[in-house]
Amino acid sequence: MFSSPGAVAIKIGPLAIRWYGLLIAAAVLFGTLLAQREAVRRREDPDRLLDVVVLAVLVGLVGARLYYVAFNWADYSLHPFRILAVWEGGLAIHGGLIAGGLAVLLYGRAKRLPMLAYLDILVPSVALGQAIGRWGNFFNQEAFGTPTDLIWKLYIAPYHRPPHLANFEYFHPTFLYESLWNLGVFALLYWALRRRLEDRPGALTLAYFALYSIGRFIVEGFRIDSLMLGPLRAAQVMSVALFVASAVALAVRLRRPIHSGTGDRGPGVGGGADREPRT
Repeated sequence: MFSSPGAVAIKIGPLAIRWYGLLIAAAVLFGTLLAQREAVRRREDPDRLLDVVVLAVLVGLVGARLYYVAFNWADYSLHPFRILAVWEGGLAIHGGLIAGGLAVLLYGRAKRLPMLAYLDILVPSVALGQAIGRWGNFFNQEAFGTPTDLIWKLYIAPYHRPPHLANFEYFHPTFLYESLWNLGVFALLYWALRRRLEDRPGALTLAYFALYSIGRFIVEGFRIDSLMLGPLRAAQVMSVALFVASAVALAVRLRRPIHSGTGDRGPGVGGGADREPRT
């Protein structure tokens, strides 16, 4: 059994630094360092990649927040200033992935960058960042699951419990389940698939979406605060759609032959035949 020590990490007078913000900052920092290292290995410009990371993070955070607000508009319409209160939680990962991914693709096309290669460089960092960032839910006492008596049960304070479960003290730590799943996805992408799929740009990104969607679908089934799409859980609907689309696209991508010498970098991706062989 474990419980949150509280949402505030440091308080100096009226200034409160929250764990949620610190963990997001740590996720961005570690993810950026990892992506820049991978860019150097692939002989891509790490400074140009940093521009892409900044854009993806900023647009992704806005997209994650707007996605969450859209599904809770009945509440936020009464208190519109709370839309800016991201320190309270309320970032929907799917919204961030969609907005951030589109921003990278559009920016890359405008600057004639190797878009698919850049996405493949970034997705292991995205999985690692998600594994770190999910712990913000722990400190905020949110995104937990149904009541449980398992040894790893999570204590939730009374004012964070939904009214119909007010008599229960312990719940499934779904933030932990998803964090561990994302950590496993990161390990698989980075150590098992990264080099094997390097000559098929976009394949690693598709593998990430498929793998993440499996875990998110399962974990979402435990949660009691899901965003709803009618009678369905929005995250599960999105996970099924992403998995099917990614699995089909990945199967097609893997069946395409690799051009000798330069690798198949995909249409509109950049690169060139004069690029030195990768080691």
